[in-house]
Amino acid sequence: MSSDYVLTLSCPDRPGVVAAVSGLLAARGCNITESHQFGDPVAGRFFMRVQFTASLVEDELRAGFAALAPEFAMEFRLHDLAVRPRVLVMVSKLGHCLNDLLYRERSGLLDIEIVGVVSNHPDLRPLTQSYGIDYHHLPVTPETKPRQEAEVLTLVEHYRADLVVLARYMQVLSEDLCSKLSGKVINIHHSFLPSFKGAKPYHQAHSRGVKLIGATAHYVTADLDEGPIIEQEVARVNHTHSPEDLAAMGRDVERLALSRAVRWHAEQRVLLDGHKTIVFPR
Repeated sequence: MSSDYVLTLSCPDRPGVVAAVSGLLAARGCNITESHQFGDPVAGRFFMRVQFTASLVEDELRAGFAALAPEFAMEFRLHDLAVRPRVLVMVSKLGHCLNDLLYRERSGLLDIEIVGVVSNHPDLRPLTQSYGIDYHHLPVTPETKPRQEAEVLTLVEHYRADLVVLARYMQVLSEDLCSKLSGKVINIHHSFLPSFKGAKPYHQAHSRGVKLIGATAHYVTADLDEGPIIEQEVARVNHTHSPEDLAAMGRDVERLALSRAVRWHAEQRVLLDGHKTIVFPR
């Protein structure tokens, strides 16, 4: 019986990488169903994503790539597509992104398993529990932040979460938490930053007559809202749109950008390239 796998890798850019990878797979009777590669001429690094079917067990495949890796100074990951990423969602009071993720998971549009929801407010408990998912109300103040984040880490470990999604979680994660969850947290925010900071960004944008609004989904780092970007979405606006119209359109682009970022991460399509990402298309 065959299984579907994804191999992602990066290494110094040099001839022979594609041939070595495809040759290894062919020698083991694997069938490549999708392949993408990119050489970054600035960084001098090569990135590759290969999706394939194999009748071998995962340990045998992993051992084969581990033996190949030193020759090319290769960093690689092997993922069984039958294993859905376990996702812990964090949210505050705005529920549009959470609602969208819950619906897409339940409808089979997102191949993830939402294992729990954490919030610093109780407001979205009914929505979450209507999907049969645990809701954890963890209030936070500047004084209790270290203890609250320790509880978040405990939940990540308890649920064996592979990914944490900040679905409009309106708290800044500490540098310590960012470090412990490096590469495993995706955030969404409006793309007015850094121009319109603070409260009511859509009102600020309306007063300046913006013609384009957008949203950015990115990996979280200790640099606030400056982590590697995974996806962005935009919508055109004009003078007839009120601040409320802009906010409503903003919610739409936020949920679209976030759901794509989560899907691409779950499908192993996102590779880190320094401070940016390589996102291989479907």
